[in-house]
Amino acid sequence: MDHIKLGYAPTRRSIFSAPDAVKYRGLTADRLRELGIDFVDITDINEEGLLYDDEGMYKIAEKFKREKIDGLFLPHCNFGTEFECARLAKELGVPVLLWGPLDERPDENGVRLRDTQCGLFATGKVLRRFRVPFTYMTNCRLNDPVFERGLRDFMAVCNVVKKFRNIRILQISTRPYEFWTTMCNEGELLERFNIQLTPIPMPELTDEVKKAKEEGTEVAKVMEYCRQNMIIDIKDNELENVAALKVAMKNLITKYGCQAGAIQCWNQLQCELGIMPCAANSLLNEEGIPVVCETDIHGAITALMVEAAGMGDTRSFFADWTIRHPDIENGELLQHCGPWPISVARETPKITYPLAFSHPGAITAEAKHGEVTLARFDGDNGEYSLLLGNAKGVDGPKGMGTYLWVEVENIKRLEAKIVEGPYIHHCVGIHKDVVPVLYEACKYIGVKPDLYDPIEEDVKAYLRGE
Repeated sequence: MDHIKLGYAPTRRSIFSAPDAVKYRGLTADRLRELGIDFVDITDINEEGLLYDDEGMYKIAEKFKREKIDGLFLPHCNFGTEFECARLAKELGVPVLLWGPLDERPDENGVRLRDTQCGLFATGKVLRRFRVPFTYMTNCRLNDPVFERGLRDFMAVCNVVKKFRNIRILQISTRPYEFWTTMCNEGELLERFNIQLTPIPMPELTDEVKKAKEEGTEVAKVMEYCRQNMIIDIKDNELENVAALKVAMKNLITKYGCQAGAIQCWNQLQCELGIMPCAANSLLNEEGIPVVCETDIHGAITALMVEAAGMGDTRSFFADWTIRHPDIENGELLQHCGPWPISVARETPKITYPLAFSHPGAITAEAKHGEVTLARFDGDNGEYSLLLGNAKGVDGPKGMGTYLWVEVENIKRLEAKIVEGPYIHHCVGIHKDVVPVLYEACKYIGVKPDLYDPIEEDVKAYLRGE
């Protein structure tokens, strides 16, 4: 799984019980350790290990920057000092989790020790004044299930934000001429989101393929992996080219410091190597390095976001929306020539020929059924959004390539949303419900969440602990 480190900055206010705040500071830290959360504490900043003044705030900010935290956790151990929380959050620029432990019953004289909930109201308002986006985890007890769920969801949100703010994609050649849909604005992606492209020409890839074949060792390992895990329905020399292409793309992704790739699948590659790149893409996708088809940069961005939302423990798949299900009213076929990771398959994958091309090197396999999240980052005319929602795998006619029949709540509504844009016929799926995480992450990255079903209130209810 991907690793996330939190900055732990519990806070108090002077007019409420400092000893009780210190008590909850310790109890919360103990619970984090029990849950296996990696966090940076502030016990070295002052005797109490709490945030409550400017002197401490600047020291905490310096420490958290040095430790390169991915998110800031602000437990209100009593009312808390709202302006110091906001100053610290503004200084760090990372996702913020606001929470406090549930207040106890007042004593027999009506005395209250903490007033944590009241302090949370105050800090939320001041964070807004500072224009700091934040995530709120409901006022609850440390052992309530919603505490662990909220923390883990927040860490997944941090992971999406961390990945999104540091994306670099290897662009292998230009988009195919006929695919005007996959054009993107490279300058705008850099200016708006710090998303970097590393474009290389097709000959640089084919030169790397030749080097991989000459070296031979890694290519042989990939070929053996394929024979052990797939049905091989192509010639040995064609399988060698598939393996060499996989090795070459990984070498170039590593060389240029990229996390994903987007390749011009056709037609020049077939003239150079005599194969489709789908199976090679699949092999990289299985390793958690998304490589998407038809030079779809926005598709590669989506894949990175979706896998980050799943904390890197579940592989995603890049698909076309293709045709309606012939028998299920709200059914749809998700399919592509064969780039899906083999862990997605419900049967032994076969390396063979694709649906629409005469060259080998594609995978055929139906994907596992079950619940899936479907998403698409896209934009035009200077505006960007993330289409997202849920679906479930269903039975349907046999297909070619990698495919999955899914059922959604309302296919006509989804169809219209894709046609009317800014989306295209490509999406990314994952066998995991990461809709709430992606929805929440959007507030930190300047992208509008766009749910294709009217479930926004349900998503908000989940995020607030209901």
